[in-house]
Amino acid sequence: MLGEPVPSTAVTEHGLAGDRRLAVVDRASGKVASAKNPRLWRNLLKCTATLEQSHPRIALPNGKLVRSNDTDIDDVLSAALGRDVTLTDTLPSQGMLDRSVPEEVLREGLDAEVRADVLQFGSLAPAGTFFDFAPIHLMSTSTLRQVAALSPRGTVEAERYRPNIVIKTDGVGFTDHAWVGSELSIGDRLILRVVASTPRCAVPTLAHGALPQDKAALRSLAEHHRIVAMPGRPPEPCAGVYAQVIRPGRIELGDTVCMSSDAVACTE
Repeated sequence: MLGEPVPSTAVTEHGLAGDRRLAVVDRASGKVASAKNPRLWRNLLKCTATLEQSHPRIALPNGKLVRSNDTDIDDVLSAALGRDVTLTDTLPSQGMLDRSVPEEVLREGLDAEVRADVLQFGSLAPAGTFFDFAPIHLMSTSTLRQVAALSPRGTVEAERYRPNIVIKTDGVGFTDHAWVGSELSIGDRLILRVVASTPRCAVPTLAHGALPQDKAALRSLAEHHRIVAMPGRPPEPCAGVYAQVIRPGRIELGDTVCMSSDAVACTE
């Protein structure tokens, strides 16, 4: 679902406080619902989840507000998403989701049945969490400006790429890829290790709440920034990087960010 901007947050080995703590599971397949398969699940991006002290609040496309502990939450979400689903805080035993081949989604359309890769949860994430790879996703403003410069629209919204943390950097260019292998410190305590560039699926192209569909959010990367993100995989459209938490800490807007690599300067 769509998230929310927060002025500060605690970050542990499980990621940002409240992030990916629950998931919608398709009862028929047993797989976690994800807009990475837009034919079935793009309506998730019409819902917004807001962190609250007791239980997350969910805003549905019709404006109705519900909470994750409502007794009828599964029925309400099933009606909104058009499939029988269960909201859970427990990873299914097989822990899988479908990732539609993004180029085929661009070519065939959102309603077409296209090939999908089956992803296993927890590759570099703590056991039992709902991160399909790693618990932190970073993007620089340089990368966002580069994507915008390549787009016919001349702009792009960070929300389309769903980063946990956006780092303000100078200039234009896909600078994030150079961070892989570095350690990054934010504020007084948090230390992250950047582990891989982020291959992009069809999600950035989809409507996000009031934001309309934007095929260029992926097409620009497919044409101009196709790289090897992980060993053993072919070049893929990439933007942003994945990271693991080395030392937990609390961060807030405006914190200084430093990399262990001499090639990357401190920024905010």
